[in-house]
This record gives sequence, structure tokens and C-alpha cells, in this order.
Amino acid sequence: MKTLSRILIIDDVHLSLIEKLNSLGIHVEYMPNISPSEVENIVEDFDGIVVRSKMKFTKEFLQKNKHIQLIARAGSGLDNIDTETADGLGISCINAPEGNCDAVGEQTIATLLTLATKLVKGHNEIKSGLWDREGNRGFEIKNKTIGIIGYGHTGSAVARKICGFGCSIIAYDRYKSGFENSNVKEVTLKELLNQADIISFHVPLTDLTRQWINDEFINSVVKPFVLLNLSRGAIMNASAVIRGIESGKITAFGSDVLENENLSSLTDSQQKELDTMLKMNNVVLTPHVGGWTEESYKRISEVLGNKIETWCKSDNKPKNRTTNSRQFVG
Repeated sequence: MKTLSRILIIDDVHLSLIEKLNSLGIHVEYMPNISPSEVENIVEDFDGIVVRSKMKFTKEFLQKNKHIQLIARAGSGLDNIDTETADGLGISCINAPEGNCDAVGEQTIATLLTLATKLVKGHNEIKSGLWDREGNRGFEIKNKTIGIIGYGHTGSAVARKICGFGCSIIAYDRYKSGFENSNVKEVTLKELLNQADIISFHVPLTDLTRQWINDEFINSVVKPFVLLNLSRGAIMNASAVIRGIESGKITAFGSDVLENENLSSLTDSQQKELDTMLKMNNVVLTPHVGGWTEESYKRISEVLGNKIETWCKSDNKPKNRTTNSRQFVG
């Protein structure tokens, strides 16, 4: 049985995680307001760290702090951790995609319904004194083919929740197979691109997924399609998406993420891309809140606490994370 003596929590988490760690006999320092530079100054006193998105655990940081046994991310992705270096150093990385998959699934459907009904456009027009029924005629999800790329916890949650709309659901995952069921048909990527009316991405950010949504991808989709990105901003090339919208190939676009989500530090090109999208009536953007409901806030901490307990009770230092650089699940 492995032991963790001191864990540093550097982001806001639900109290249940702290209570769980205390029950395991682990000393917890809860410092959600600590800065990354301050973390580097005190990390030598801890053998475990809990993080959300405050800082990146780079190769240099990990090599400098080889005493760390465990990094636990209170969220679904691990793109802010150099997992390859961590693996090589024997540092276990744990995440909790099970904790917010339902929240992201519901946000995905909410985004799709908002685009289908032109809800934001109609609302804003009424606020400005315009009542335009014909200009806000929407479309129905029924009888559409929805292609899900990335069939992990979140992708499968989307499929479970949307199957009642009377649509056909197809899914592709590079590293999973055998997941087809009565609601979902497993397909190749080419089949998905040939058939989908709506494409929803639910993949982690890795070297393989970075900039996946580019001109080549958009042009390879056979039909004009609705595009949803509930993964990470960097899996898409924003300029390519804009070109797709302007050409009519992308009929509507919804995203909960941006490549740079610190709006005060946007580059000139990023600001121009954002300004362009915000002027488009068939685009809906939300501030990365898909996995951040009241319920998921607690559930993520509960899942993480249970995984840390399992890790502590194991003897062979397992890699308990659900996703890594070789999997398209999320």
C-alpha cells in the first residue's frame, strides 16, 4: 500500500475532496488562490498535487520535482500535464472525466438546440425591437444524423441524452471499438464524414487532435453540417472554421472553448477571429462552462477522492487516469 503524506490543492474544489483526503490520513493544504510561481516555491514539501487549470506541469517542472508521486486533475482532460514525462518519472496522473460527462452532455444538447432554434438571434432581435418570425425559422434534430467524434465518457453521455430526439447517431473513436448498441452505430471516420448532418467533438487535446478541425477536415465532410466543439479550443483552427461558415459548408457553429480563454491576452489574430464569430448569427459561444454545473463541481471531487483512495491502496503504482495521449476518449 502506497502512502501520500501531504497533498497541495492549488485550485478551487468541493469540500468533499478535502474531507476524503483527511479521512485517508493525508495532510491537505488547500490554497486555491496560490499563484503558479508560489507553487514552485513550496512544492518540495508535498508528494501530491490537485489541480484544475491553474498551471501547466511541464517536462522541466516534473524533472525538477521527481519526488511528486501523484498529480490529480479535478477535470476531464490532462492536456496541462506532460503525461509522457510523468510516466517516465513514475508520477501517476489521475483525472475525473466521469464527474462532468453528464454536464458536458447536456451543454452539448443545449448548444445544438440553441443553434437549431436560432434562440440567441431571436432573443437579441426582440431586445432591439425587431419581431422576425421568418428570419428565425429553425430546423429539427429529428431525422438528422449526428456524428460523435470521441466516444468516451462525454461522447457516450451525449449519445444517451440525444437518442430520444428521433435522430440517427453514429460515432467514431480512434482507439475504441465494440461500443455499438441499439442507439449508436460505430463507424469509421470516413463513414461519419460521409453521413453526418451534425458533428460533435469530444476528444482530449493531444498532438494527434491539435488543429484537427482545419480546412482539410471541413472540406472532407460531404454535407453542409452543424459543428459543435465541447472539447478544447486548440483542436480547431478558428480561421478555418470561419471560412467554413462563410462558405456555407458549416451551417451553424457552437463552441464552449477557445484556444486562448484569457480574453485580456488575445493576440491580434485571435481577437479578430473572436470578433468575426461574435458578429455571426449562426454561432453560439459559451465560456467553458459545459462541465461546470453545481452537480459536477461536487461529483468531480467525489470521483477524484475515490480514485486517490484506490491509488493509495494499490501496490504497483497504476496509471489510474481515464485518458492519455493514446486515447480519443473524454
